[in-house]
Amino acid sequence: MFSAEFHPTPTRTLLSQLELIYHISVRNVRKTHGNAVIGLLLNMMQTAMMIIVFYVMYKVLGLASMRVRGDFVLYIMSGVFLYFTHTRAIMAVSAAEGATSAMMKHAPMNPIVSICAAALSSLYLQVMSMAVVLGIYVVAFKPVTIEHPIPAVGMILLAWLSGVGIGLIFRAAKPWQPEIVGIAITLFTRANMVASGKMFLVNSLPTKMRHYFSWNPLFHTIDQARGFVFVNYQPHFTSVMYPVYVTCVCVMIGLIAEYYTGRHASLSWDAGR
Repeated sequence: MFSAEFHPTPTRTLLSQLELIYHISVRNVRKTHGNAVIGLLLNMMQTAMMIIVFYVMYKVLGLASMRVRGDFVLYIMSGVFLYFTHTRAIMAVSAAEGATSAMMKHAPMNPIVSICAAALSSLYLQVMSMAVVLGIYVVAFKPVTIEHPIPAVGMILLAWLSGVGIGLIFRAAKPWQPEIVGIAITLFTRANMVASGKMFLVNSLPTKMRHYFSWNPLFHTIDQARGFVFVNYQPHFTSVMYPVYVTCVCVMIGLIAEYYTGRHASLSWDAGR
């Protein structure tokens, strides 16, 4: 009779949800390793290794002179950074805690919090990795000049958002056929090694080849990012709005599919698997 009643308000509810997203994001960041610093270093090493592999490959094949005029390593970074941001967003969101997860037994937890936390944790790890790798290159080798840094960062966020949208679709489909969806995620991320366009300039591609890649939002995002990074490159065959439209459509489809899957989710789904 003497207990105080708690009356939630929209502001309190929003703040509690944001606090919960923060704590789940920290938990996701620490999943890769018990030490958060070592987890960040592992993520950074994967990014650095891909940059080194592409650099050596271009130099051995003699293709470095065929790229955009400017810093060649920055050209490789502009493709690798966005590719990892997009791909890791897909993998993080598609693997987020589902409706049948044990975490959902706690009252404040819900699928939206899980999705937001997974997306933000992947963005945090990738942004920190990009900052460290780029900083080491500037300090150890030579300074770089980014012509339009703010729009270039916007392309990184757009690559992340498009990955979140595609990851939502995979996440909603995963409870129905986890094996098939897992294979589809692997195939999609591996295909993006080439289909993302990070290994070549779009302006130098013949028209027939461009048609094979123009469906991919990451293809447009990387090409537009290079237009903002380099003063001597102007994208002619890609658009900023195309990945924006694709992202909006994927997010809407993913949320609708997530709602439908959540209404039919059951712990017995995995009983026969």
